[in-house]
Amino acid sequence: MTNAPLAEAVSRFAAGTTDRRAFIARATALGVSASAAVFLANTVSGQESTPVPGAAMRPDAGTDGQERGGGGQLAIMQWQAPTSLSPHLVTGSKDFLAAMLVMEPLIHYSADSAMVPNLVTEIPTIENGLLAQDLTSVTLKLLPGITWSDGEPLTADDVAFTTEWVKDPANNSVNQGVFAAIASTEVVDDLTITVNFTDTNPFWFDPFTGIVTGTVYPRHIIEATGHDAFMSAPIGTGPYKVDSFSANDSVTYSINENYREANKPWFSSVQLKGGTDAASAARSVLQTGDFDFAWKLQVEPDVLASMISEDGPGVLMPFPGAAVERVNLNFSDPNKEVDGQRSEMNTPHPFFTDIVVREAVSLAIDRELIATEFYGNGQPAAINLLNGDPMIESPNTSWSHGPDRANQILDEAGWTLEGDVRSKDGVELSVVFAASVNPVRQKSQAVIKANLEAIGMRVAIESIDSAIFFDTAVGNDQNYAHFYWDMNMLQSVPNSPRSMQSMETWYAGPNRENIAQRSNGWAGQNTSRYVSEAYDAAFEAARVATDAEELAAQFIAMNDDLILNFVLVPLVVAGEPRAVSKRLRADNIALGPFSGDYWNIANWNEAE
Repeated sequence: MTNAPLAEAVSRFAAGTTDRRAFIARATALGVSASAAVFLANTVSGQESTPVPGAAMRPDAGTDGQERGGGGQLAIMQWQAPTSLSPHLVTGSKDFLAAMLVMEPLIHYSADSAMVPNLVTEIPTIENGLLAQDLTSVTLKLLPGITWSDGEPLTADDVAFTTEWVKDPANNSVNQGVFAAIASTEVVDDLTITVNFTDTNPFWFDPFTGIVTGTVYPRHIIEATGHDAFMSAPIGTGPYKVDSFSANDSVTYSINENYREANKPWFSSVQLKGGTDAASAARSVLQTGDFDFAWKLQVEPDVLASMISEDGPGVLMPFPGAAVERVNLNFSDPNKEVDGQRSEMNTPHPFFTDIVVREAVSLAIDRELIATEFYGNGQPAAINLLNGDPMIESPNTSWSHGPDRANQILDEAGWTLEGDVRSKDGVELSVVFAASVNPVRQKSQAVIKANLEAIGMRVAIESIDSAIFFDTAVGNDQNYAHFYWDMNMLQSVPNSPRSMQSMETWYAGPNRENIAQRSNGWAGQNTSRYVSEAYDAAFEAARVATDAEELAAQFIAMNDDLILNFVLVPLVVAGEPRAVSKRLRADNIALGPFSGDYWNIANWNEAE
């Protein structure tokens, strides 16, 4: 079964009976996001096809004639330090980013969210015969001569191995959902692989594009040494290799001498340091000049402004973010232990299972204050989880700050105030609220605590070092995947313009297999333990949709299920700026919402 309306539109455009503008309008009317519709138009017309090895859309000013390693050390302050360098097994941006210098996807997202060939000769299109006209299969042609940093060749067998490794439930990959659309792979020859999908798939590129889902693993290494060693000492095809890795602290890299472009990278080594906070990271670039780049400056706008001076060593670079800072509510009981684990999926939370309590929490939190005072820089208060794509931004939701209404509905539901705290049937509205250590998050926690106390909730704050909070190791009971608190706060960071992986966070799955539990090594994406038949049905319909209108509708349905049932509280549509040393050529950094900060690091160099 295929997506008949979209397939027909593709056929007409390919045949020349529909012009480009009409095709894009038809595709978006069928629910395809605007950026994806443009990309699909380009793939059909062949505009994305290029024999150049990934350089056509990668800024590379000043790289002609440069000598590999001529630039000395590059110092990056990534204040949330990585805990693992295996992208298919982690969920935190800090880990994906640290792996980016070493490991690569077949295709990158550019700064403007277009597709950039990286380890393939060209982007598959219907015109060049590599993309099936009904979008049920794609053929990928690898660049010849690419080697892993140990000198072994990259082959189509590595791509097939990666696909099977991710799909194998025994490996607990967090990307199983994305790869579920793949029915089979066929290795045609050393440099060619055909991937067959279970259905028409307008987003065929998801498993191969971007560092979150698209990373290729070396078969010969993982089969020889196992995956455990690979997590801290990966072998990749990128411009650098790992010299040393100290989990939750730092990574040092040196040049991959087998990198495919002989004059790159410019910097001879990279020091990536973590273990501090966002404000200190900003100072290290903007004031002291000790570092060249600082990631994700979740710092109050007035504090950032005070660090900038005309003669200072660094500048702020805006980030076109699509992330949402959010408060998550735990649907399981973090205080009841079952077989050695708390928040067991079959133990309902004592009061967050009451929609009235959840609605009161949503009404009480002053999102506008948090967005204005602690974020600024054009980062607005959030209403929905899904933002940035008008085709899937819900028209069905709204929000207002309403503490009086919150108190009213709690009164009506029988949550009576006894002293300063409400209770019902002997259950108090008392929560533990956790977040990673960060001045903005601690100030947001303080506002939220005051907001909730004003409606009769007792709130205990926990602030946990980011290296621990985002470390998903099985033995770490203070990480967000275990979610052993009543509430926590973090960001949703979509990996593509239409991200099924992001929406998997609330999908329970058959037999609740996607809920984070000890039995699956906490690799299940659903850390809130939310179970909704309606949400699961929408997620499954989106994953195998045969009609693009239905696909867009299912994304809106998922968003609405979460927002109208108060499953989470979206706070801010976040796009935190980065700090960049004036010695770096800013154009080559090329920040984009889905590309990852270091996607173009092979082309980073110094300003003239």
